[in-house]
Amino acid sequence: MNKMIAIAAALLLAQNAHAHVTLEQRSATAGTYQKLTFRVGHGCQGSATRALTVVMPEGVGAAKPMPKQGWKIAISPTEITWTGGPLPDEYYDEFSMQAKLSPEAGKRYFKVVQTCVKGSMSWDELPGEANVKLKAPAPVLDVLPSEAAPAHVH
Repeated sequence: MNKMIAIAAALLLAQNAHAHVTLEQRSATAGTYQKLTFRVGHGCQGSATRALTVVMPEGVGAAKPMPKQGWKIAISPTEITWTGGPLPDEYYDEFSMQAKLSPEAGKRYFKVVQTCVKGSMSWDELPGEANVKLKAPAPVLDVLPSEAAPAHVH
């Protein structure tokens, strides 16, 4: 019985780990242009995704989205919105852009709004207290100082 409970708990944790809008890249070098890919793992309570808006945090600018067939793009200095689809709940997709990172190191939190056929979800929670699990965390990029970047082999 305990083994079955452990397996069920592991499956639930694995599903929850992929249940958010996440950023594929975990870190990048300060002062560089970086490709950023946001992964949408599901819709809103079973409803298909119709739009995704990514708000640029301070220290991230000059964003240029990658076009997606079947989606229109709206660009402003502070956010990018893809509208279209729909992306059914049972599938995942990726939305990419290129952006310029400021020379300052630190964590950059991207607030994301996922709009669905029925309802929406704001992925905008920022970490606060230690060991507190966020229900709708904002995707995060750890911007590293340029001298801390690994050497590239050509």
